Amino acid sequence: MKPMRKLSEIESLVKSKKNFQMAVAYGQDEDTILAVRRAVEEKIVDAIMVGDEKVIREQCARLKIDAGIFQIVHEPDEKKSGDRAVRLIIEGKAQILMKGLISTPYYLKPILNKEYNLVGKDAVLSHTTILEVPTYDKLLIVSDVAMIPYPDLNQKVQMISYNVKIAAKLGIENPKVALVTANEKVSDKMPCTMEAAVIAKMADRKQIKGCIVDGPLALDVAISKHALEVKGLKSPVEGYADILIMPTIEAGNVLYKASTLLANGKLAGVVTGAPFPAILTSRADDDDSKYYSIVLAAALV
Repeated sequence: MKPMRKLSEIESLVKSKKNFQMAVAYGQDEDTILAVRRAVEEKIVDAIMVGDEKVIREQCARLKIDAGIFQIVHEPDEKKSGDRAVRLIIEGKAQILMKGLISTPYYLKPILNKEYNLVGKDAVLSHTTILEVPTYDKLLIVSDVAMIPYPDLNQKVQMISYNVKIAAKLGIENPKVALVTANEKVSDKMPCTMEAAVIAKMADRKQIKGCIVDGPLALDVAISKHALEVKGLKSPVEGYADILIMPTIEAGNVLYKASTLLANGKLAGVVTGAPFPAILTSRADDDDSKYYSIVLAAALV
């Protein structure tokens, strides 16, 4: 399989698979309903909308959508809707989870509920965003933009592992991984640069497999061969990264929002580390981003 360079190529992949059931937690906002409607009509998923049935039907009527294309589970309480959606996964009635209008803590809490025993003891819940930016000629896989505020060394190693597996699903073999920092110098005044250097050495010694890793690297050096040459640096990433591991959630969040709002980029976002695909986008993300997140989740089942 050739490496995918557009989110639409993932869409072509999942259309050849069977439909999966998707449970949408508090799925009663316009952008979520539009995205889910599109995914249902494209025969990517069948959808179970968990939320206030009256609100869902009113939104559908306003948007001129036949509410009959969804299965609706009435749960008007925001917090309880997250738990109800996760229980549909546990009961085998759905294979994909999606965040609707529900706040992120309410969405994640049932996934992490120890009584459900969904997340392994050593597993790290993280977040991966795939960006399609007009100025970069391939997809960028980015972590973490939404969950872990200050990922430590072990969490970054886990994030690399998750993203290498996602890259493989997209036909990207031996992806180039850049550990992004403010510059390329290792300094104890910037702990993330030290972590990046250690992780890069771990990869050199085959403690991290299936990818090419380098860091610390500033963003320009990670994605621009010209910047690499101007700075007189050499890197196995070669200014052409497939995967960016960000130093903090602030850096990751700003990157993805700048890419979409200022650079007309598209995105797909999922939680990683859970035993099932869990879609996590911002409540302010448009229906296009939510749709491609559904497409990505279906590719990961």
